[in-house]
Amino acid sequence: MFNTLVGKVRVLAAVTLQHSWSQIFTGETITLRCEIQGGEGKVWKYEWTAPNTNSPPTSSEYRISRVSVSHSGDYRCRGSSDYLLTGWSDDFRLTVSSSKPRATLTAQSSVIPAGGSVTLSCSVEGSAGWKFDWFRRDSVSSTAQLMRANEANRVISVSQGGLYHCRGGRGDPVYYTEDSSDVTVTETREFYYFISARLRDVMLCSVLTILFNNGEFIKPEMRDNS
Repeated sequence: MFNTLVGKVRVLAAVTLQHSWSQIFTGETITLRCEIQGGEGKVWKYEWTAPNTNSPPTSSEYRISRVSVSHSGDYRCRGSSDYLLTGWSDDFRLTVSSSKPRATLTAQSSVIPAGGSVTLSCSVEGSAGWKFDWFRRDSVSSTAQLMRANEANRVISVSQGGLYHCRGGRGDPVYYTEDSSDVTVTETREFYYFISARLRDVMLCSVLTILFNNGEFIKPEMRDNS
């Protein structure tokens, strides 16, 4: 990091990334900032050096819409104010990934207990800053409906059977991941029926448990509660 002196104040130029995440993907919009440290109260003009461009901005922000692999490289800036000129900042290395990330959806269980719920978790491996959209559909042939949008919490609870998927989004404008694969959650319902029989004056009771996948009959299970 290069610097100049104003009186006894050291003036520094530094390039920072506006976002809180460091891994950048093709198609995102990013903003780099040139920060002049120690030169408060002055009006600065800015210069940038950047890869693959002949017309970098002259403002403190360097915004790149729909960033691509060709934007990868070293970025530097410096500032000038009246007769002052800072040195060039240290290189800021920007690396843009060519692949688009895919969200991953996992379920605590594939079966919802009668009257209960299961936990779904959405994540994007190796990167941060995501908020999540959640979708559900009744069957493979039906259209997915948005359940929740822009959720900061990557975990939700569901009590209805169906096919679920999620995606991550971040930035402004929002950049979306690929949708996760579907996870099927089956709903359990219990129907009680009673068999009355006189066997040494003991009443026998049985419980029939039926598994449903969004109303579709799956399998009955019988257990005796004698």
